[in-house]
Amino acid sequence: MQNIHVLDCTLRDGGYVNNWEFGEKNIKEIAERLCDSAIEYLECGFLSETKSSTEQQSIFQSIQNANEKFAGCSRHIALMVNCGEVKADDIPVYNSGKVSLIRIAFHKHQIEEAQDLCSKLKEKGYRVFFQPMVTMSYSDQELLDLIQWANRSEPDAFYIVDSFGTMRKNEVMRFFYLIDNNLDPKIKIGFHSHNNLQLSFSNAQELMMMNSKRDIIIDSSVFGMGRGAGNLCTELLTQYINENIENKYDLIPILEIMDEYIMTIYSTRPWGYSAPYYIAAINNCHPNYATFLMNKQTLCIRDINTIIRSIPEENKRLYSVDLISELYKNYQQHNIDDSEMLQKVKELCSARKVLILAPGKSLATYSDKIRQFIEDNSPVIFAINHIPKKFPYDIVFVSNLKRFKGLDDAVEKLGEHLICTSNISTEHAVNYSSYLNEEEIISDNAGLMLINFLKKAAVHDLYLAGFDGFQTSGEENYFDGKMNLNIQYQKREEMNLAIIRYILKLKQNLNVNFLTPTIYDTGDA
Repeated sequence: MQNIHVLDCTLRDGGYVNNWEFGEKNIKEIAERLCDSAIEYLECGFLSETKSSTEQQSIFQSIQNANEKFAGCSRHIALMVNCGEVKADDIPVYNSGKVSLIRIAFHKHQIEEAQDLCSKLKEKGYRVFFQPMVTMSYSDQELLDLIQWANRSEPDAFYIVDSFGTMRKNEVMRFFYLIDNNLDPKIKIGFHSHNNLQLSFSNAQELMMMNSKRDIIIDSSVFGMGRGAGNLCTELLTQYINENIENKYDLIPILEIMDEYIMTIYSTRPWGYSAPYYIAAINNCHPNYATFLMNKQTLCIRDINTIIRSIPEENKRLYSVDLISELYKNYQQHNIDDSEMLQKVKELCSARKVLILAPGKSLATYSDKIRQFIEDNSPVIFAINHIPKKFPYDIVFVSNLKRFKGLDDAVEKLGEHLICTSNISTEHAVNYSSYLNEEEIISDNAGLMLINFLKKAAVHDLYLAGFDGFQTSGEENYFDGKMNLNIQYQKREEMNLAIIRYILKLKQNLNVNFLTPTIYDTGDA
């Protein structure tokens, strides 16, 4: 039976979750705990001249930076290079530093560039792992051509890469047989997978049971930390090897990493299997497309499936934010003439204050203050994406299809007290595309779309309640727990900043007042 080795990529692949900001001390301690566990290969981050980096991140702009960071580490480490992000001439000759292994990740159109980089790095004394991304995109002949080149150049390992987590057992086995029967026996075979279809662990088990004399490397990360559906779990993999192949790993340091470092990240920036990532996988497309649509939090699963299925085949494997933004807007957009609705709202709000009730938790905590304002001012009241139970209202404004479906039978009773954007309905509707915002991340934020609509209806005095802002923990965002959204932590921060910028811009022409506490009230006009 072949020798099985583990490559842990928590600090590298896991970094997609938290922008590689593990913290300088934590990076060193995680690496040392992995050393203590006896895992053979420690991939501790990216080597990149194009990505910005700080001491708190596991991204390194030079080999020297990484060597200095891990000078106290008891073992040698590996770094990954995305082809095109480093120049071979900028990498020094290996001189016994901690970074002794470099893994080259590349797409099909980068083969020649990757081959050249591999050859030059080997000449400089580094061990090199060769990783053709989206291995399923290669025909047998294309893969055989790549293998023949590898036999001449002799990288230390040649990888099968399940980039989108779509491979079933028979597909993994087919690639393994093809590579194993044609690759030089001295070259190891690696397997890197993602868990979109919950098959990472079972596929790894199949590979480990193969009757081959070749060394096999299986990639994993602690608690499966990684973008989207995540990766194979290091703790599961090492335990399986201990119990079924060879008892050689200490699980306690791995569990300590999970307990002391990873779970804190997971609590605010979760990853793992989900329906949208499943849809991305069965359509053989990049998981970032699913992430984009999930973060919108305006679509039901049927809509996400429809949009992902509409991605042209040639665009599925390389993520394009411009493409998915355009597909999303096209899907949402139904142009209508909303001049009558604008006139109706203009007449309703004429010479009156307007109160907008967003669904933040402060609606509940400051309910007495809100009621007092209503009693004193008799404003026109708009509710966003919900039907208030504790307050009167004149209009319920809904721009989110997911929220609309959540209102259930109550929608029928609202009648003319309901205004939807045209991506949802053409009855009592306003034109969706007319009220979008320029910044992509908040382009169809419901509160801002309503404000844009009211601005067009000549409303000048706005009072806002429940516009709390997105908190670090998603469950803190809404007065009704059913409305909580699974938006990535980093996206919530970006959305907050974008909304602050937009409100500052609105204040130049509108009288915008906050009745309840909010992170959006900077006090500037």
